[in-house]
Amino acid sequence: MNAVRTLLTTERARPELVRESRWAWRLAVGTVCFGAFMGQLDASIVTLTYQPLRTDFHTSPAGVEWVSLSYLLTLAALLVPIGRLSDVRGRKLMYLYGFAVFTAASAACGLAPTLAALVLFRVVQAIGAALLQANSVALVTTSAPPGRMRAALGMQAAGQALGLALGPTIGGVLVGALGWRWVFWVNVPVGVLALAAGHYLLPRTRQCAAATRIDRPGVLLLAAASTAGLLALSVASGLGLPAWSAALLGAAALLTGWAFLRRQARCPHPLIDLALLRERRLGPGLFGGLCGYLVLFGPLVLVPAALAHRGGSPLATGLVLTALPLGFALAATAAERILPPGWSDRQRGRAGALGGVAALVLLVVLPADAALLPLPLALLGLSLGVYIPANNTQVMRSIPSSAAGTGGGMVNMARSLGTAVGVAAVTLALHLVPGPAAGPRAAAAILLAFAVLALATTGSQPGA
Repeated sequence: MNAVRTLLTTERARPELVRESRWAWRLAVGTVCFGAFMGQLDASIVTLTYQPLRTDFHTSPAGVEWVSLSYLLTLAALLVPIGRLSDVRGRKLMYLYGFAVFTAASAACGLAPTLAALVLFRVVQAIGAALLQANSVALVTTSAPPGRMRAALGMQAAGQALGLALGPTIGGVLVGALGWRWVFWVNVPVGVLALAAGHYLLPRTRQCAAATRIDRPGVLLLAAASTAGLLALSVASGLGLPAWSAALLGAAALLTGWAFLRRQARCPHPLIDLALLRERRLGPGLFGGLCGYLVLFGPLVLVPAALAHRGGSPLATGLVLTALPLGFALAATAAERILPPGWSDRQRGRAGALGGVAALVLLVVLPADAALLPLPLALLGLSLGVYIPANNTQVMRSIPSSAAGTGGGMVNMARSLGTAVGVAAVTLALHLVPGPAAGPRAAAAILLAFAVLALATTGSQPGA
């Protein structure tokens, strides 16, 4: 019994052969890429299940979007507290628990008998994903030598991009040939392999933070604010609730959001350290990251909806969508070799944001045609593959190493909120603006506005 308890509560050292290898940090970062791959594979695949889920469960687009939103909201609420818990208990331990929970919940999602059950299992899956994502950036930045941090974060971004890139194609094949349930079951073998790799290749936590109380009321207020806000958007998008409830939910989101900030200012152990947010790089960096991920994930909802009006098959839609994450993967892995070596992170971020704005201008003006969409999608992916690693590097460099897990949780919370708002905003635009051409164009215009905001944040962050 004691041996089992030790196994479940204690981080195990890597084998000496791994620990002493000059490739040790690369093996650790590569293992983290498994988690990044799984999370993004799941994110990009799930959007292709919306149409078959509507058919199987006889529901509206606003109802189906909660298969994604329930997952993203759970992530947003848990990433920071889990990051703080991991700083105390050990990042490797929490990361391995994440693999186990995510893999088991993925299998359960594939067996879900109703939409409500699927949404519930997605919440459990998100708990596992939070354990993974809250620790991923911290494990990368604490494993890599100081001079290789940006390269290591680029490797992690490439793992995310590979999951995104393969997701639409794999999802198109699975949905078309085997059905939507296999979209979740595909995570299981990858998760089992990643769990074994993490056990042997990830380092133990070198510097644990002092134990502090987790701000549970803060967690509840954050979850209430984000859930109420996105529910308000979903009601406006056609969710089966009275129209007046959108205003009520919006007011509740504002009230609980205000209460959350008030509590964080007064709580001795806040969920989010507002003093950290006053640091010149961190606040704009987190907002810029939110905008970047919103722009990255918005087209994953927009393009399937736009091409469905033209009779596109799941496989054809997946192939078109692949241009976006494929461009992201290429930029994330090759930017270090192609961009001028003297460029700061600020300059890299600005170049990526400018490219994203140009790509979305094309997406607004071009017709939603399968032959034309790959060009702006590829340019958008290339641009975000430059912008996002530079943005994340600036954020993590502004946070003390002892709070790396908390900082990584804040980065990933920004990503989750950005993704959730992107899903909700695109769904809202498609619902409010009728017509197979006007709706996608309005949704693309919303994404363009957020790309401009991301560009604006690069001017307020110091070079690094």
